[in-house]
Amino acid sequence: MAEKKVLLVTGASRGMGVDIAKAALAAGYAVVATGRDPEQVEKAVGNADDLLTVRLDVTDADSAQAAVRAAVDRLGRIDVLVNNAGNFIAGFFEEIAPEAFRPQVETNLFGPLNVTRAALPVMRAQRSGLVVSISSVAGFLGAEFTSAYAAAKFGLEGWMESLAPEVAPYGIRTMIVEPGFFRTDLLTPESTSYAEASIEDYAERAEQTVTAWSGVSGLQGGDRPSSRPRSYSSSTRPNRRRAGRPAPTRSAPTRSAPWR
Repeated sequence: MAEKKVLLVTGASRGMGVDIAKAALAAGYAVVATGRDPEQVEKAVGNADDLLTVRLDVTDADSAQAAVRAAVDRLGRIDVLVNNAGNFIAGFFEEIAPEAFRPQVETNLFGPLNVTRAALPVMRAQRSGLVVSISSVAGFLGAEFTSAYAAAKFGLEGWMESLAPEVAPYGIRTMIVEPGFFRTDLLTPESTSYAEASIEDYAERAEQTVTAWSGVSGLQGGDRPSSRPRSYSSSTRPNRRRAGRPAPTRSAPTRSAPWR
């Protein structure tokens, strides 16, 4: 196992995290699949000689450090880190309570920061590595009902763009992935929480949006395994990989993809 490239993926108990872990195993990587419940991760990904399941709460910096230590103790290195864990707090800004808004940013922004901070010393010592962060079209294009999610994803992309030139001299590459509108678990009850309707002015639109999004969950076009990005390349700016139906773009940098 130690001679193989090692990929660590967060949020590997379901959804894209499971697909990423399985694809990496199939490609010959040793995989560190992480999640809050390692037993659930192993159940979702399956048994494999090159699979190590580790408990990781991305919002806990100590948990991130422990997960990276476990990976290095067992496998000796980390070649690819995939910051995949995330959730979605949906609703109109006025109806998203501060105690709901802040955890959205903790998971989707500070989570990747915690895990990357733990992994970078390993990659710098190797003088090689790849940091991948799963973002969204909401990382560059705001929309109603997504203010908390977009705030976190905008922050994620700004951080990744700033990180890229900092670590490039040490052989560490970076990538932002903005998935298209294909089947993931993002809109399932396990991943999406809706703000409680409390303001009459928003009531009709909120009901329409929740009904529409709940109805499309699991029925999006395409499928995760066939739609996922298949290659990595390097740059002093984060590379981007996209899949799914195109969406509006802004002039710079060039990107397109509706959120997952």
